[in-house]
Amino acid sequence: MAETIPEDSFDVVVIGAGPAGALASLDLARRGLRVLLVEKRSFPRWKVCGACFNGQAQAALASVGQGHLLESLGGLRLRRLRLGLGGRQASCALPPGWAVSRHRFDQALVEAAIGAGAVFRPETTAQLGAASSHARCVHLRQGRRQQQVQAAVVLVAAGLAHRCLEHEPGAHTHINPRSRLGAGCVLAAADQQAHQHWEEGSIHMAVGRRGYVGLVRVEDGSLNLAAAFDRALLQETGSAAAAAAQVLAEAGFPALPQLAAADWQSTAALSRRSTPLAGNRFLVLGDAAGYVEPFTGEGMGWALAAAAAVTPLALAGVGPWQPALERRWIHTHRQRIGRRQLLCRSLALALRHPASARGLFWAAERLPSLPQSLMPCP
Repeated sequence: MAETIPEDSFDVVVIGAGPAGALASLDLARRGLRVLLVEKRSFPRWKVCGACFNGQAQAALASVGQGHLLESLGGLRLRRLRLGLGGRQASCALPPGWAVSRHRFDQALVEAAIGAGAVFRPETTAQLGAASSHARCVHLRQGRRQQQVQAAVVLVAAGLAHRCLEHEPGAHTHINPRSRLGAGCVLAAADQQAHQHWEEGSIHMAVGRRGYVGLVRVEDGSLNLAAAFDRALLQETGSAAAAAAQVLAEAGFPALPQLAAADWQSTAALSRRSTPLAGNRFLVLGDAAGYVEPFTGEGMGWALAAAAAVTPLALAGVGPWQPALERRWIHTHRQRIGRRQLLCRSLALALRHPASARGLFWAAERLPSLPQSLMPCP
């Protein structure tokens, strides 16, 4: 029989210690709230991600006093996009950004939240329970240990395939049937061939007929690879490594023989919409709120921007809960995140069609500042 831990209470329970959850925990804890941050995985961790932080991400970090974080972690400045399509390459200017390995960034953000007073509990799963007039129950499990905690507000930032709202009436995730699957790995600096091709300060984006591969050098010299593939390509090639090799070859990028020996991770289907985004004493943010295929750091920007935007509503929700808070969050998320995701969704659709993909490449060749206009800083 599982052990039981005595019940406890918090102002806010945050489920998921990724960028959205950790930043929200940090911001709320530094304002004096009692915050519990729970995460199902152990830390530090590596996660499939492009490791890129754009202007939206930088602005969100600065808004909670963490504007120095990326540079303090040894992040590399990003200024260019090298795009490969059909054996040709084009180089474009990017709005200034940073490249930082996710395992170091996530760990640093969690440590900052702990330093601000948040309680952190890794290797713990969480699920929403019943709501009362003044609190929401959250069921926690850590191995054989179980716990029920009460929170005035619960922030669900548990990632793409979370099950935190499994018993919430009307909770549903719609997955686009054509959604691509994500995959990624890290190649150590000593293992890389054609070292000069993958220069720091650039995002290298190889676009193929049935997927794309993004590569960026991070602070320790390693090469972070994040990709999105059609299911059919993965089935035909038999592995993410083989699929990545095919896309790189189509784009005319150098081969990376060590892909087959790399430690690959995969993700659930990328393009999805989740409902509801809010309910009685809970708000959903980050990847858990819905996602589309990102390209140059948009995913990190959405997560961090949502975390910065949720603080005023969480603060208000610690008192008497008003349904107006739910409507405000849905509206805020649509304005600050939804519109930006629409741009990425449109770009992803365009890149799936050869004619439109060639048109975008032609424009990138002749208008090197095009990405700056498509991805403006906030």
